[in-house]
Amino acid sequence: MNIALIIAGGSGQRMNQDIPKQFLNVQDKPIIIYTLEAFQKHPMIDAIEVVCLDGWHEILWAYSKQFGITKLENIVSGGENGQGSIRNGIFDIRSRHGENDIVLIHDAIRPMVSEEIISDCIRVSTINGNAISVIPCAEAMLCTDDGETSEKQIARDNLKRTQTPQGFRLGDIAEAHKEALDRGITNSVASCTLYVELGRKLYFSIGSEKNVKLTTPDDIEIFKALLNSKKADWMK
Repeated sequence: MNIALIIAGGSGQRMNQDIPKQFLNVQDKPIIIYTLEAFQKHPMIDAIEVVCLDGWHEILWAYSKQFGITKLENIVSGGENGQGSIRNGIFDIRSRHGENDIVLIHDAIRPMVSEEIISDCIRVSTINGNAISVIPCAEAMLCTDDGETSEKQIARDNLKRTQTPQGFRLGDIAEAHKEALDRGITNSVASCTLYVELGRKLYFSIGSEKNVKLTTPDDIEIFKALLNSKKADWMK
């Protein structure tokens, strides 16, 4: 089976909104529903789980019923940080699914994830045990010690910009989280960085510049522009 784990535990402080950013309405639909619809519509996704802020579970269940998210299997509370939230979701999924099932961990605030990105993440995860959605680094990259000046660059050919989904065999990612706890690793910023901290090899799957993460009001404007563009222009 292929299970999508949607991480929706953030409070959205950078949006300057009282409502968590994943629940902001864009064209009469919450952002998180656009994300859930991408996985709902994908023929290879069998189930969906969401890690959600406390106080929003019932609202999300109601939205899911309203918008036909029939694959939603469970909603669990977030943890003390991003790593804790992912761990909560992984351990809950593991209580119902097999060790060799694939779980795709995805940000709720990446609503423009395409079918192609999801498919490739599943493909690479199935072959190699994990898959990190990445895009090339097109910009010149500079190193700085003081945040204001630089005298050194990093070769961009050796860099990848990571996105989600990030796919893993369920048993592997659950064991990684257990090992991290045992080793005192408690605040890794993403699943891919957790694997790096544990010394594990990662494999790449395709991402897209359009798979934008909505963290600022400017990102919302980009999202609206993409929604208003023709499907053929962005769903490639």
